[in-house]
Amino acid sequence: MSPTKILLVDDSLIALELLQRLLRDSPEIEIVGTARNGREALESIPKVNPSVICTDLHMSPIDGLELTKEVMEKFPRPILVISNSVQEDDTKNIFGLLQAGAVDIFPKPTSGDYLDYEQIKNRLLAKIKMLSQVKVKARNSGLDAKSTNSGNLDRTGNIRAIAIGASTGGPQAIHKILTTLPQNFPVPIICAQHIGDGFLTGLISWLKEDSQLNVKVAQIGETPAPKTVYFAPERAHLEFDAQGKFIYSNFTSSTGTCPSIDALFRSVARIYGNTSASILLTGLGTDGVAGTEAINASGGITIAQDEHSCLVFGMSKAAIASKSVAHVLSLADIAPFLIAEIVN
Repeated sequence: MSPTKILLVDDSLIALELLQRLLRDSPEIEIVGTARNGREALESIPKVNPSVICTDLHMSPIDGLELTKEVMEKFPRPILVISNSVQEDDTKNIFGLLQAGAVDIFPKPTSGDYLDYEQIKNRLLAKIKMLSQVKVKARNSGLDAKSTNSGNLDRTGNIRAIAIGASTGGPQAIHKILTTLPQNFPVPIICAQHIGDGFLTGLISWLKEDSQLNVKVAQIGETPAPKTVYFAPERAHLEFDAQGKFIYSNFTSSTGTCPSIDALFRSVARIYGNTSASILLTGLGTDGVAGTEAINASGGITIAQDEHSCLVFGMSKAAIASKSVAHVLSLADIAPFLIAEIVN
């Protein structure tokens, strides 16, 4: 199997050298070029034909945001944003990059001890390997809803909680859903999003700015309230105690991805039963499949994003294959479905 061809774009020579050092020894990676800004990158892309582009945000001339827009228009391919943790002033720009077509974000590595270096190296290689499998598609305005009857549709009472799980491509997908829901949406929404360390605060600020709902990190001891969107914290799983109040559970390597979608969905199923709903969005892997099965077994509504609108059709594909998904919907149809079926 041929290696993944990478173009690195950063205006810092130190950052470029560190990234090359992290990647150059992997037989699965071939660094085909480097660029100091977006203009150099756009000139290089037709010549070196990279499979994945890794870019910083702040560069001149042509920064990471403008580069992403140009790449998606002229040379569509996966883009990984490698940047420092989101500061308040950068929030809109960083997540604007995702909205413009970048696939994912990764904290910019800094020099440190050997163990940190190896961990960063392994995480970055895994991220790039995953991105190399992504087929970047043109934006679409949404497809018609498609429902299947494989799941358990029988339920009593009104939906009292909605759980959302997402990984790669999730910030864009969640943004689409939340910005379509009305300010008076009467059901709490609880999210588990796989995202790099340091980016959760920026994600929440971005969503809060564009959504009419209150968006926040769930706090221990808090009971979910209507008109509010809760996110699992960084480096911990979000669940409920017996009284239906939020608790955190510790992340360890044996518990898999963090925050765990399965842990959240299972906990929602235990507390809300047939008044629960789950939505499994874009992402690689199987996190959320067992949780979707738990929601379905409890009599709740189960939704999965369809293949055409998924950036990465992995988690939702596996859940659909498990026969626990009642509704397979395009991204554009999820919010209208919630409004029609849950609010009304």
